[in-house]
Amino acid sequence: MADVVIPEFMDQEAAGLLQAEYDVHWDRDLWRRRPELFEHVADARAIVVRNQTRVDAELLAAAPRLRVVARMGVGLDNFDLAACKARGVDVRPSIGANALSVAEYVIATAMILLRRQALCSTAALVAGNWPRERLANGVELAGRTMGIVGFGSIGQVAGAKARAMGMDLIAYDSMLPADAPAWSNARRVSFDALIAEADVISLHCPLLPETRNLIGAPQFARMKPGAVLINSARGGIVNEADCAAALREGRIAGAALDSFSSEPITKEIGALFQGLDNVILTPHVAGVTVEANQRIGMAAVDTIRRVLGVGRGSPRAV
Repeated sequence: MADVVIPEFMDQEAAGLLQAEYDVHWDRDLWRRRPELFEHVADARAIVVRNQTRVDAELLAAAPRLRVVARMGVGLDNFDLAACKARGVDVRPSIGANALSVAEYVIATAMILLRRQALCSTAALVAGNWPRERLANGVELAGRTMGIVGFGSIGQVAGAKARAMGMDLIAYDSMLPADAPAWSNARRVSFDALIAEADVISLHCPLLPETRNLIGAPQFARMKPGAVLINSARGGIVNEADCAAALREGRIAGAALDSFSSEPITKEIGALFQGLDNVILTPHVAGVTVEANQRIGMAAVDTIRRVLGVGRGSPRAV
């Protein structure tokens, strides 16, 4: 049986390094087949996951030799952390490895949403129309206010990109100490003040009981009519029904949602946004680029080498 199990997709080069050094079972769809997954982790000392594999008490019970779970990403809402701690299983996220990709997603979607009609006019021009005057109403990022909810490693990189675009930067983070150096780059505000003041609101907080439905009808009601919301964090932080209603009723200008309360999304979630032209929906790919995949894959390799020791044939020492 395998020493290392990879039940989700991983950068080929990083997976190849693990395969060269350890006994590895890699099946990118194994997370979908829980009974089969339990069989393969029976002798595993390490598991490499993204956000689909549920690392819970049931999985831990099936993996008595498990020592470490390398998380390719930062969100840990698919983990039972208490159960991992009780079992002595080390949980290692790849903090910062996909921050740049997420930050670029934030800036790109913000620019598209603020100039939405002009940047989505291809069909009109192909049809022979020239709606220049009607579509000359987009706005610039420069001079507007970016509000970051969750000013950790990813939020700070997104904020730096926003500042480089000429935006004012405000942020809210209940966990980051007031004397943290990061606040030298952003104005620290309350959550309610951020909701009311920001032109672009970007979410970078974890999904916790206190952040579930953090953005719902009361928050949409207090946002600027021209504001846009971007959720590249976790599903469940934004109340999807309330978001769709705010978009449909014009209470906000637009939204980009990269994560959802159910993934893959259900027909019911899809129906909420049917027919809206002021929303961008993406399948949890904000932090998934070629470069980010390489970085988080190598972070997982380094984690396993450090915990299990250098595998066979590795040229690297721990």
